[in-house]
Amino acid sequence: MTTMSSSITSSAEPAHSGKRGAAFADAVAEKSLKADGVARDGVTRAAGLALAVVGIVLALLAWINSNGLSDGRDIASMQILAIVGVAVTVLGSGLFVAGVVARVLRLWLLRQLVESQDRADQLAAALAARD
Repeated sequence: MTTMSSSITSSAEPAHSGKRGAAFADAVAEKSLKADGVARDGVTRAAGLALAVVGIVLALLAWINSNGLSDGRDIASMQILAIVGVAVTVLGSGLFVAGVVARVLRLWLLRQLVESQDRADQLAAALAARD
């Protein structure tokens, strides 16, 4: 049996260990792959966070303004504004979560690619040594 390469360690070792992280970064640099270069995810996260904050502020302003109103039509229009604020908050939260999940999945897929390439290299070396 062959021994595992230094870039693949046992699953008992924590993922945040310096040795494993450095090996992963070296493998990514060696293969010239982009680990976190997609600006679209950053823009999506920032836009989602901004929309969530704007929605909360909008709903709070509608609630504060409706406290001094006595006409039912004015109160109904403030309720509609508050519902729009909640909808904007939900939309922003969804965008933020989508950006974060996309980044995590991209890094996970990159890690899978690097580890599978290392395993394929090990298998090729073992088959070459056997012949």
